[in-house]
Amino acid sequence: MKKFTFYSVPSVCACIAVMLLARCTNNSTRLSAAESSAVKDSVTQMLAHISTDVSTRGPAAWINYFENNAGFFMGSDGALAFRDYPSAKSFTLGTVVKNFKKISLSWKNLRVDPLTATYASLGADFHEDVSMANGQRLSIDGYFTATAHFDGSRWKLRNMNWAIKAPQKTAN
Repeated sequence: MKKFTFYSVPSVCACIAVMLLARCTNNSTRLSAAESSAVKDSVTQMLAHISTDVSTRGPAAWINYFENNAGFFMGSDGALAFRDYPSAKSFTLGTVVKNFKKISLSWKNLRVDPLTATYASLGADFHEDVSMANGQRLSIDGYFTATAHFDGSRWKLRNMNWAIKAPQKTAN
C-alpha cells in the first residue's frame, strides 16, 4: 500500500489551482468581428499612408511610423538592422536620406491579423523603385512583416522585418 504524505496534498492543490486558472482565463482581449474589422481597416490605412508618404516625401517619412520606445527594432535579411528607435532615426536621417533620392513603394497581398484592439501582426509583398543619389536605379521586391501598435492616437510600427527577394536572372 502506498503511503500518503503531507507533501502530496499541496502538490495536488497546486495542480488543481493551475488547471482552474487556465480554464478561467480572461477572454476580454478577444475582439468582436466589428473590432477586428476596425483594426484591419486602420492598419491597412496606415500602410497606404506609409506608401504615399515615403513615395512623396522620401525616406525621412519612415520616422513618423516607427514607434519611439524601447521595444522598437528592425531586421533585414536575417540580421538586426536597428536595435532601437534612436539608431533607426539616426541612420535614416543621416545616411538614407542622403543616398536615396526617391523611393516609390507599393504593397500587395496585405495580411493583417488583429491581436488585440491595440496590436496587430501584418505582412505584405512589397515593391520599391529606388533612385539613388549617384544616379543608379534599383528595383527591389520582397516580403515585409511587422507588429503594429496603436499608441492612443495612431498606429505605428513597433518592429519589422524586410526579406528581400534575390533579383531574377534574365535569360541570355
